[in-house]
Amino acid sequence: MVEVRTATNLGDMPSYRWMTLTTDYGLTDGFVAAVHGVIARRADWVRVIDITHQIPPGDVARGSAVLAQAVTHMPIAVHVAVVDPGVGTARRPIAIQAPNAILVGPDNGLLPAAADALGGVELAVHLDDPGWFLPEVSRTFHGRDVFAPVGARLAGGTPVKSAGTPLDPATLVRLPDPVVTIGDGYIEAEVLTVDRFGNVQLAAPGQALDDLGDQLIAGGLRAVKGGTFGDAPPGDLVVYVDSADRVALAINGGRAVVALAVSAGDVLRVATR
Repeated sequence: MVEVRTATNLGDMPSYRWMTLTTDYGLTDGFVAAVHGVIARRADWVRVIDITHQIPPGDVARGSAVLAQAVTHMPIAVHVAVVDPGVGTARRPIAIQAPNAILVGPDNGLLPAAADALGGVELAVHLDDPGWFLPEVSRTFHGRDVFAPVGARLAGGTPVKSAGTPLDPATLVRLPDPVVTIGDGYIEAEVLTVDRFGNVQLAAPGQALDDLGDQLIAGGLRAVKGGTFGDAPPGDLVVYVDSADRVALAINGGRAVVALAVSAGDVLRVATR
């Protein structure tokens, strides 16, 4: 019989059978493999889910949005996320304890939205104990040398409070709240993300569509309110509630981001016509 290591048979401390990785490392270099290797050498029982390694380089806001929308669908896990344009500077490496999850990464706004989605920050620490890192730490590859070994050790059951100096959660860096204004017959909301299909996700919650009519103007273009892409004729714009329960825009058979000429951070108006 093959032993399955769980929180009850790995030792006295709870452990994690799963880790996730979210980075902007891409897949053409060896960066992701190196991180996987460090984890495997220190926590060989852990199964790793790659959320994505295709975050645009240095795009912390995109990484935060993708991570926050993915973690609620993950098993109980240690989530290591690295979108870190400030690597090697004074920005803090941190770990956050949330209900049934741990998040590890840079203190640059990447992690708090995911922690909130998981139930909130219960404890945060500054990872300032070199004994938790690889013996030699590159100033430009903390994903391999700091965050991966820390994540692996935490997956083994060592408590977050032992990983570094406690932090006041109020001091964690947070990204600005996205713009969302909901009025009589209209929504004005910041573009949160654009996916690989060219669909445009707004920061507005899905229920914001409830008070709008079926015929809409979105970014100056005619659109219909629908439930899926095929509710608009081919080539036409549809406004719908996406799988993350956000207001989103798509073109049936096309790319809404091109037609609307928007990018993440722009504010888009959707109104009844």
